[in-house]
This record gives sequence, C-alpha cells and structure tokens, in this order.
Amino acid sequence: MSVKTQDTVTGKVDPDVLAYTVGDDPVLDLDLVAWDCLGTAAHVTMLSEMPVSPPVVTKEEAERVRAELARIARDAGFTIERSDQDVHLAVERRLTETLGDLGKKIHTGRSRNDQVAVDVRLHIKDQLLELEREVAELAAALVAFGQAHDRVPLVGRTHLQPAMPSSVGVWATGHAEMILDQVACLEAAYALNDLCPLGSAAGYGVPLPLDRQRTSDLLGFARPLHNVFGASMARGEDEAALLSALAQMMAVLSRLAEDMILFSMPEFGYFRLPREYCTGSSIMPQKYNPDVLELVRSKTAQVLGLATGALSLLHAMPGGYNRDLQDTKGPYMKGLSTVRTTLRILAKFVRGLEIDEKALRAGFIPGVFATDAALRQVAAGVPWREAYHDVRDHLERLHSEDPDAAVAAKTHAGATAGLDYGLYERRLEELRISVESRQDAFRAKCDALLPKSTP
Repeated sequence: MSVKTQDTVTGKVDPDVLAYTVGDDPVLDLDLVAWDCLGTAAHVTMLSEMPVSPPVVTKEEAERVRAELARIARDAGFTIERSDQDVHLAVERRLTETLGDLGKKIHTGRSRNDQVAVDVRLHIKDQLLELEREVAELAAALVAFGQAHDRVPLVGRTHLQPAMPSSVGVWATGHAEMILDQVACLEAAYALNDLCPLGSAAGYGVPLPLDRQRTSDLLGFARPLHNVFGASMARGEDEAALLSALAQMMAVLSRLAEDMILFSMPEFGYFRLPREYCTGSSIMPQKYNPDVLELVRSKTAQVLGLATGALSLLHAMPGGYNRDLQDTKGPYMKGLSTVRTTLRILAKFVRGLEIDEKALRAGFIPGVFATDAALRQVAAGVPWREAYHDVRDHLERLHSEDPDAAVAAKTHAGATAGLDYGLYERRLEELRISVESRQDAFRAKCDALLPKSTP
C-alpha cells in the first residue's frame, strides 16, 4: 500500500502530518514577513563580510538579496503556502524563484530555530513600544479626567461599602498611576526580549566564523544572547514573560472597567458612559449596556489563560528546541493584540466619560465622615480608641458634615487636596520620550537594512 506524500522544501511529508505540524503558521506568520526579511537582510549582510574564501555571499550578491527582501516586505499580496510550512521557507522560495542559486545560499549558518526566534523578538519589540505608547494615552486620559473634576467629592469605598470621603481626582489618577506602574513589568519583558538569538542556529552553533555581534547590531538589539544553547531555550521563555506582563496589565485594566460599570449603574449614577460605546438591547428599548467594559473582564481572563498556557507548555520541556514551542506564537500574538485593543478602547471610554455631581454628593451618608471626625478629636488630644468609640456611638452628630470640607482637609501627598498633577505629566512625558526615542532608533536600523520596508 503506497502512502501519499506532499513535497515540501524539507522533503516529502504525509499530508495529514504536514497539516498537523504546520498548524496556523501560514496565517500567523503573515505578521512576521517583514521581520523575517529584516532578519535575513542582517544575516546575509554578515555572511558577505565573513572572512572566508571564497565568500559564501559577495557584497554585490548581498545587495541584490536585500533589494529583493525589500520588495517582499512591501508585497501586500505575499502568501505562505502550506507546502512552505512557514514564513522562513516561503521567503526563501521567493528569493530562489527570483534570484536562482543565490536564493539557495541565504540559509547558510542558520536554522529555522534561530530564524523564528529573531522574527518573534523583532515583532515583539515593535509591538511593545506601540503598546507602551497606548498605555500613555490611556493614563493621560485618566489624568485629564481627574484634573477636570479634581475636588468633586466621591465616596471612597472598601468592601464596596461607603468608607471615607474621597474625590473624582483621586479615583481617576489612582487608576492612572496603577496603569503607569505596570510599565515596569512591560519594560522587564522588553529588556528580556531585546537580545539577539541569530547565529545560534539549531542551538549548537555552526563551524563558520559567524559575527553574531554584527547581526545583533544591524537589527538594533541590545546584545546577542551569548550561549547558543541558551539562545535556543530562550524561545518560549521570552513569549511567556511577555504574556505574564500583559496579564498583569489586563488585571489592572479590568478593575478600571469594573469601576466604570458599577459607578454608571442607576443605583450609583456617579458616571455617565458615552452612549456611542455602549450597545442596545434587541427587546428592551431603554437599554444602553456596557458590553465593551464587560468584555474587558472576559478578555482579561483570556490573557491570564494565555500566560498560564505558555508557562504550562514550557515547564516540562527538555533543553534544546522542541516543536511544542511553535504553540507559543499564537498566544503571544493574541495577547498583544488583545491588550493593545483594550487600551485604545478604554482611552475612548474615559475621554467620553461624564460625571453626575448631584449623584456623587448624594452618596455621602453620615457614616462616611466617621473616621475624619474621630481624627479631629485625636488632633484635640483625645486618645484614638476613645475617639473611635465616641464617634461610633454617636453617628447622628455627623449629619452636618460637608463633603467639600472633607476633601479640602486632606492635603498630604496623594490625598484629595494633595494630588500632584505635575508628577503625572512628567511621568507621561518621560514615557513618551522613551518610547519615541527607541522607536526612532529601531526604525533607523530597519530602514538601513531594508529602506522603506519597516512595518
């Protein structure tokens, strides 16, 4: 009985096995085409400079390869066939079709293992910088909302129960600060990602005088991953670290979304959501539902699952490359896309958010002022516990308390009358400058390799 096989660049393969192993790569890898071309441009440039005789690739040949790679990177109709298996072999096929035997030389000293690893890292680097820019946009929208309603009283809550006097300014900038603080996690993922695996080949190096520092510099990485075995194993770990940072960010964004859902309920009525970002009901004409904010919660759970899945995939894997690592590609791409979309939509929500000052003030029941009243007694010399019990036993005395006076009374750093909006503006400006300078430097490297082909 004959077994049907399908021809691929790497040999004849059973069609079912080919479909199973290729998976979604022909679709997912379309996002990596330009990055694969950039990695290949750096590699072929290094090959043309390698001190061997005869040269593997001449300077003139490297220039021809880079010119064709630039055309591929700009080709919106570029396709990856199942027989190609992935973007790497699809690009090689195209180069061979147009450049003949020269196209067959570009894989010298490389494996698809280090090739996909560098593609992914270039893609992540670009996406993370865009994501941090979107973080700044959402945080800026929250700061602006807080500053516009800085001293408007808002009941602070613990356990969702009325607790102490607060303000819209504290609420908004509190969420902004939490979001900005997550940049530290994103930066850790960025630094881990900003290392070049190219030249590690299948994880054990090659008997050629590859200049790994040169390819790292050409692509704008901080440095090469030194150990070739470690460079191979870093695939997957990099994606998992990224997904962990993305999951942490989504957990923070989900709490912002939940607050907006709660505070826009009729029972609270503190905020009015922008109607253009809400959806109606097919049966209830009066409904404007916060579907988008509810989906933020759902997508948070999804990103948490993606992070857990990536770590679970790695934890029992032996050293060296294993095909399991292919399945980290889809999750990290989905995680990045989900978080970026969520940041952009939440920024729109915040910019369209309105307050109902009457409803905000109506939330101040007497008990909200209890702690402030007790502390006033302490300031007059009464021991804390005596003041605590006295106020607790005489809450009726708090009916005349003034929310505005309570907001104005807290002047220490970060409190209702002590918010430093200049601090937030400086943090936002520092983040914007950092992102812009790195994007400019990265794009300059990309343009030097493949002019006008940066994604």
